[in-house]
Amino acid sequence: MENIFHPTTQRRLRSGVLMRELTAGVKLSHKSFIQPLFVEEAIKNPRAVNGLPGIEVDTSKTILQNVEESLNRGANKFLLFPVPTRKAEKDFEFSFATSIVKNIKKTFGDDVWLASDVCLCSYTTHGHCGILNDAHSILLNNKTVEVLTKYAAELANAGADCIAPSDMMDGRIGAIRTTLDAFHCDKVSIMSYSAKFSSQWYGPFRDACHSAPNTRGLKNRKTYQVSPQNLNDAIASSLRDEQEGADILMVKPAALYTDVIAALKQRTLKPIAAYHVSGEYAAIEALAEKGLLNRQAGHLEVWTALQRSGADIIISYAARHAKEWIDKMEY
Repeated sequence: MENIFHPTTQRRLRSGVLMRELTAGVKLSHKSFIQPLFVEEAIKNPRAVNGLPGIEVDTSKTILQNVEESLNRGANKFLLFPVPTRKAEKDFEFSFATSIVKNIKKTFGDDVWLASDVCLCSYTTHGHCGILNDAHSILLNNKTVEVLTKYAAELANAGADCIAPSDMMDGRIGAIRTTLDAFHCDKVSIMSYSAKFSSQWYGPFRDACHSAPNTRGLKNRKTYQVSPQNLNDAIASSLRDEQEGADILMVKPAALYTDVIAALKQRTLKPIAAYHVSGEYAAIEALAEKGLLNRQAGHLEVWTALQRSGADIIISYAARHAKEWIDKMEY
């Protein structure tokens, strides 16, 4: 007679939805999500983003409606990306960004947590994340840090709850933290893009922010963003940013870099944010549009993988749907 006793069986843990709920090692919460926001100074009506269905670049007026709608859906944490009209190579003007921060915080107060991206890619004529030399062949680290620090201080003074430097310059976290503390903004946190990779998955974002490099000299961001082939660099950059005062460490992209999240989780007690970037989001949306996967289930599966790998915070373009989708999630 066949031996039907299976002392090592796992199937009992999968026997029904309530058992699967009970024993799930990952339990998502919409409270852990951040919704990106785009706002452009030059437009009078929201514009669609190529590759990001359901996502628009807002005007200075419609962004308030966007935030209110997100709040009604259960999303109350945001990452702001301002796109100014004026482009330059120096003497940058940050008044548009600060005005948006002021309006959001004046309208919604402590009902929202607002982080603001700090970078120069949307401000420069060449699309790079900082100041270039005259030949446009080298990004000047220290001069860029000086400008980013000024930008961060203005955003903090405008009411931002968190500064999120995405430029990947050396030493910018320490400089920003020192300046914020000196200006009595010690309650303003820093979420560092500490492991930001030179990736092919940023295309729709660059369309949203008009931030693709277009210089005759430095053709890409490989000299200041992390190589996908160098895990140790990503970890070292993150631990350096932690030592300099970062409160949250970010891995970007996320879905293809869960090994980085897991490795970093073993080396820090700081919260880790995983940025599910525009190209990763767009891939799910494109497959769903062709009927090749379930949109909602696809995003939930990625979010689960990110949290399982060690992410405490998830930045997603679908964050405004997180509460609804998680509440209806099938285990």
